[in-house]
Amino acid sequence: MQFPRRFPDWQVPFVVALACVVAAAWGDAARELLRYDRPAIVDAEYWRLLSGHFVHLGVPHLALNLAGLVLVWLLVGRLYNTRQWILAAAISILAMALGFWFLDEGLRWYVGLSGLLHGLLLAGAIRGLRSLPAESVVICAMVFAKLAYEQVAGPLPGSESAAGGAVVVNAHLYGAIGGVLAAGVLWRSARTPASI
Repeated sequence: MQFPRRFPDWQVPFVVALACVVAAAWGDAARELLRYDRPAIVDAEYWRLLSGHFVHLGVPHLALNLAGLVLVWLLVGRLYNTRQWILAAAISILAMALGFWFLDEGLRWYVGLSGLLHGLLLAGAIRGLRSLPAESVVICAMVFAKLAYEQVAGPLPGSESAAGGAVVVNAHLYGAIGGVLAAGVLWRSARTPASI
């Protein structure tokens, strides 16, 4: 596995992690103010459509998501440049916002980075099909199998106790759909990564 060689390749995860840590340091007040909260969004608190992805249930939830962010970046971080990753993140977040709003009307509130992580991982893995096909096929297959399991059986065993609360599996699905859409948008513009 090749680590991205330049700091700019780590700008996106660094900014995401920093936003999550700052929100966590702010405590319960940040979670209440920033979480995706349907009634508050109805009352024109639109920032929650974005900010809800950067607040967490607690330190264990945050630690799991940050570990996942590092893993995603080690696996696929080199496959796009910073602007492309920002676009992939934006498309994934938009897919989650639309999914929550139109398909999960009963979802009152949500926090966490895991949906975005699913989107970023799939966006990168699909891009990797060009240059790292075996590795990328394995990643895609594992993500799709996990998503299918969650849709049929619910959260993976132990995930709710590890996170410290309920897991919204549709966040993973909607984020993944956004990642697939982002990969399609970025398919022609992505750079060719260095070989492993």
